[in-house]
Amino acid sequence: MSQKIFRKGFLALAVTTALSVSSVVQADVVIGVAGPHTGANASFGEQYWRGASQAAEDINAAGGINGEKIKLVKADDACEPKQAVSVANRLVDQDKAIAVVGHFCSSSTIPASEVYDEAGIIAMTPGSTNPAVTERGLSGMFRMCGRDDQQGIVAGDYIIDVLKAKKVAIIHDKDTYGQGLADATKAQLAKRGVKEVLYEGLTRGEKDFNALVTKIRATGAEVVYFGGLHPEAGPLVRQMREQGLTAKFLSGDGIVTDELVTTAGGPQYTKGVLMTFGADPRKIADGQAVIEKFRAGGFEPEGYTLYAYATLQALAAGFNGAGANDAAKASAWLKGHPVQTVMGKKEWDSKGDLKVSDYVIYEWDDKGKYAQQ
Repeated sequence: MSQKIFRKGFLALAVTTALSVSSVVQADVVIGVAGPHTGANASFGEQYWRGASQAAEDINAAGGINGEKIKLVKADDACEPKQAVSVANRLVDQDKAIAVVGHFCSSSTIPASEVYDEAGIIAMTPGSTNPAVTERGLSGMFRMCGRDDQQGIVAGDYIIDVLKAKKVAIIHDKDTYGQGLADATKAQLAKRGVKEVLYEGLTRGEKDFNALVTKIRATGAEVVYFGGLHPEAGPLVRQMREQGLTAKFLSGDGIVTDELVTTAGGPQYTKGVLMTFGADPRKIADGQAVIEKFRAGGFEPEGYTLYAYATLQALAAGFNGAGANDAAKASAWLKGHPVQTVMGKKEWDSKGDLKVSDYVIYEWDDKGKYAQQ
């Protein structure tokens, strides 16, 4: 072997070794942020991304996950189940994610979580509330929110105990989340002795609900309960008011975004709208420093922003607590240990549900803002 060839071989080995060492030093742990980053519900995807991005920055500054930096990957499912499965497979096969913050729509989370379970990836949803999300025995599926069967109880009791209504029209969007939430509220009303005067589904993406409003009016409903999201809730409540229907409008956490006002056409239509959502995380002392960071950057951390931040905190705590980037070990650790988050202390049961749910009632004002009652 010539000296020249030897030198080339030695140089190649040195470069390879250096690159190998460099990759270890600069290695990242990939975590997906899955939700509707485009489409009618993109405002929720924006909340997820803002919350997770700030959390990643803060966690990385504190040492990351087992000494490695978090790299976030945006996974857009547009709240479409088939697209959710596609992006879930991409996160597994292409991005090599070790965990997922997401999804948002329950109809996306449920099929996507099957992909994650098969791949041995832990997922925690900040906002999917359908009970089936955690009722299928998937060891790595968690929530940072409550469930519709808890949310429906709060809504049903409020309708009866506070609004004193006896005639309730229940409308849903035929989706896993929307109809599931409507059914949970319907069940609580029935338990309390109130039978709905109308139970009707609408189609997501529709904007003309005048015929439906006419049908609601004919029932004499005092309260209209809507299970669904803001793109349909906004036009529905506007058309109710335009037809002079003054029945109270109550919905769930699918309308917790300022976009409700936009889709309704202005705060004059959303004034008095009621909704169930978790106790306002912006009022929790644990998160004030983080909230100020968001506000200093010109972003109000509404809706699910802090839920997404807390979700990444919990995932990082699970891996760090387990001492390994192993989903099974992190899942087991989370089910046995509390985690301090920007939303206070969180604990999970064996299904991956929070041990404590804190749904309350909010009301929208004449300025297009919502506040906890």
